[in-house]
Amino acid sequence: MKMHLRTHVIVLVMGVICLLGGCANRQSWAMDNKSEMQTSNANAFTSPLQPEIASAVKSNQDVITQSTAVASANPLASQAGLAILQAGGSAVDAAIAVQMVLGLVEPQSSGIGGGAFLLHSTSAGAARHLQAFDGRETAPEGVDENLFLNAQGQPLPFYQAAVGGRSVGIPGTLKMLAMAHQQHGKLPWAQLFVPAIQLAKNGFAISPRLHASLLADAYLPLDPSARTYFYQADGAPHSIAYVLRNPELAEVLERIAKEGVDAFYKGDVARAIVDKVQQHPKNPGFMHLQDLAQYQAKERQALCFDHAVGRKLFEICGFPPPSSGAIAIGQILGLLRHASLPARAPIQGIVDADWLHYYAQASRLAFADRAQYVADPDFVEAPADDWRSLLDPDYLKIRAQLMGSMSLKQAPSGIPLRAKKSAYAPMPDQIEFGTSHISIVDAYGNALAMTTTIEDAFGARQMVRGFLLNNELTDFSFVPRDAQERPIANRVQARKRPRSSMSPTLVFDKATGELVMSAGSPGGAMIIHFTTKTLLGVLHWGMTPQQAIDLPNFGALGDPMVLEEKRFPAETVHSLRARGAQVREVPLTSGLQAIVKIIKLEDASTQWMSGTDPRREGLVLGQ
Repeated sequence: MKMHLRTHVIVLVMGVICLLGGCANRQSWAMDNKSEMQTSNANAFTSPLQPEIASAVKSNQDVITQSTAVASANPLASQAGLAILQAGGSAVDAAIAVQMVLGLVEPQSSGIGGGAFLLHSTSAGAARHLQAFDGRETAPEGVDENLFLNAQGQPLPFYQAAVGGRSVGIPGTLKMLAMAHQQHGKLPWAQLFVPAIQLAKNGFAISPRLHASLLADAYLPLDPSARTYFYQADGAPHSIAYVLRNPELAEVLERIAKEGVDAFYKGDVARAIVDKVQQHPKNPGFMHLQDLAQYQAKERQALCFDHAVGRKLFEICGFPPPSSGAIAIGQILGLLRHASLPARAPIQGIVDADWLHYYAQASRLAFADRAQYVADPDFVEAPADDWRSLLDPDYLKIRAQLMGSMSLKQAPSGIPLRAKKSAYAPMPDQIEFGTSHISIVDAYGNALAMTTTIEDAFGARQMVRGFLLNNELTDFSFVPRDAQERPIANRVQARKRPRSSMSPTLVFDKATGELVMSAGSPGGAMIIHFTTKTLLGVLHWGMTPQQAIDLPNFGALGDPMVLEEKRFPAETVHSLRARGAQVREVPLTSGLQAIVKIIKLEDASTQWMSGTDPRREGLVLGQ
């Protein structure tokens, strides 16, 4: 049943909480390089391309569960996660099962050929243990900063860079999940692969979204393995509801289940990956067997910041660099505190134009700092030796002075307090894609938010043993240096992790340490805005998670302001343009998941209320 937060769970907002990337259109590989370059650059400066095509918006309702919840982008994946929880598994156990199924049924978004960030919280009474597991892909040892430059020193058109072996990073998802399972798993590793193996062997029905993605993609049919698997003899994709079987992937998953992740990172599977990368006929890459064998997942310290709503103080925690998500979200929320008007709650789903203007101003400032500073922390030092310097309230107060009544358009970066002027050049605007999101809470007091990706839809369009390889290296700056030869922090370097926008987020009650919310989304650089919108909706505007997710999407990466098409009144668009902003109305196909703790008024017991994005095919299940 769907209900308003204020009528059923007012304790949530007054006590626990509120006291508290579109697919390419079909086009040939031989398209004019200059034309594609112009198109790519234009898109980078006008409207952020989404990782997947828009799909029909369905009607979702908030789901209330008692002790567990699994929210993912596909019903079959959520069913797998719930089955694991019902068998006594932990949140991490369920996430592994969900990810393995997603790689099969939603291959355009994630899979074992990609990477992921997992934010995990363990609660034992008043104690809390928070961990950030980094499974981001890395660049091979054999690349350098000129990876995406042509013979004339100019950046390659996006799809010439992305399609093939050149763009493939060393996959990290499996090693990261193995690390998390070693610490937090309750069921045997092999048991977690059973749902995906059975589906791969017995088949699953192609969903409308997968079918539409296959129909729209120009490059996937060029790969012989992918063409044989996804398409009919006449070149048309298999139809909606066609039962697709993947015995090759089933075999790989069976080996990983039995032998562990070495079955993927070493031996004949690793050799097949390397051969695919190196032997692409037009765009070979530089991966070697030692790159796979030497890959290491990392555990990092989560990046948390305090956020006040009225008299209630929350701690919002996200992923540190190489993700830019938590820093940008924290900056936007912090800068909005200094706006000259309150955060007005939407009326009938319509967000106030004046508030949108200041949101865009805050976003432009945050994305300017992102372009200047954020990159793999193993290669780039944080300003003032601490990434939290970018979230310093005194620094944000100074930055907020730039948020005037007229659009900043392209905002300048700042210099955090006690930091030296950066020696790096700001990264030019560049297309970003990607991803799927999973939020889970279990019966043991554990919770996680995991965002997972192969970058662009269908990644590098290279299929190996039934799974697709990522094109994650295109998240690096194609241009390594500016005209003055200053290096860009997020340039390509061997064994480096590309900057990401993935924003898995956990929110806690600062006073008690109790979990309040798990959230996140796919959507390229717009992930940051999709997640921020949902935080604002629940924490500030008293909405249920589903109501917050349902709100129209909006954001700014620089200039212009982008609005979800057909969701904003003409008066809103006119008001933003009157302030000097460009405005683009485009499909913004978020894939948000959110799980929120609520308090029953009757007996003060806790439940979970969850929502999933109506713009995709997600489902929430739980006990």
